[in-house]
Amino acid sequence: MLENHLHLIARAPELSNVLKSIKSYTARQIVDLLEQRGADVVLRQLKAGHKTQSTYQVWQEGSHPEQIQDDEMMWQKLEYTHNNPVARGYVDDPLHWRYSSARNYARQPGLVEVVTDWT
Repeated sequence: MLENHLHLIARAPELSNVLKSIKSYTARQIVDLLEQRGADVVLRQLKAGHKTQSTYQVWQEGSHPEQIQDDEMMWQKLEYTHNNPVARGYVDDPLHWRYSSARNYARQPGLVEVVTDWT
């Protein structure tokens, strides 16, 4: 079974609908790419269980949102998120994980625009 985690700190009106749209769009893109490349082994691992309307399940059912209560909690969540690729052994330094906002917080270019001045 493939297992990866996505950690996200976000704010938006109707955030649950936004997350649902993100998951739906990215799942379709991932499955389409895997099918185009003939990645049958990975596609078999993504075969959906009996509870879903889809052939494949890319994202775990549900999410685990937590409301950020204060600056201290925000920093704690950022530190956890930035250090997760290090803890999983993907990189030795959070700045080396190209999909992380750690680079943005270190005033280095990142892949996407990130609001770092939220205080």
